[in-house]
Amino acid sequence: MPWRRHRRTRSTLAPGQQADAWQAVSLLLDYPDETLVQRLPLLGEVANGLPAPVAQPLRRFLEHAASTPLQELQRDYVETFDVTRRCALHLTYFLHGDTRNRGAALVRFKQLYRQHGVELPDRPEGGDAELPDHLCVVLEFGATVAPEAAWKLLNDHRVGIELLRRALDHRGSPWLDVVQVLRATLPGLDGDDQQALAKLIADGPPLETVGLDDALNAPYSIDPALDGSSQPPPQAERHTSLGPTIPVGAPR
Repeated sequence: MPWRRHRRTRSTLAPGQQADAWQAVSLLLDYPDETLVQRLPLLGEVANGLPAPVAQPLRRFLEHAASTPLQELQRDYVETFDVTRRCALHLTYFLHGDTRNRGAALVRFKQLYRQHGVELPDRPEGGDAELPDHLCVVLEFGATVAPEAAWKLLNDHRVGIELLRRALDHRGSPWLDVVQVLRATLPGLDGDDQQALAKLIADGPPLETVGLDDALNAPYSIDPALDGSSQPPPQAERHTSLGPTIPVGAPR
């Protein structure tokens, strides 16, 4: 079962602001390429329409991305998200690790998307399509198709998102600001969540390896120092102020 669900069922942001914030985070947590560079000015305009707690970290990252050569940004991204599991972008990894329970959780993600008319592409061995629990996919789904369903997914995995934030903080990563944008759209942690977070930091995710995918079978121990560190179908596509959306589950 997911961690304790939060009682608050509505975002403090207006629907359009929430959609724009989630779409921006989805784009910025994906592998950076020339398309992202071209979108930076538009993302800056989007930041101007968001409240300060969301806009400020978004602007900081956009300034960093604009002043960093693309190859350096790409190298930093790979070293941050693809080399270490401490900064996993797959939500179910924090809760289930590499266990049979995670496989069932991934199926539930796909079934939820299907209920809302979104059919994710299959991920053949060695393929590029993201798994359904990838944070970019969840946020794209929430921004363009079903915000309430995505809200529930994000809050069910709120402790994992907090652990990701702490891991990025511990690394001094510029992507910390991007996760801060997402965090500003969600409820804070309560006492039960804090206990679950402390346990996860101490024990790490479950370690029953079952071969979901070679890229996902890399168990890690969470650094204790973190404890103190501060393709939807065409008819479902929605145009936010960011312009046409990317397909859910699109390859990098």
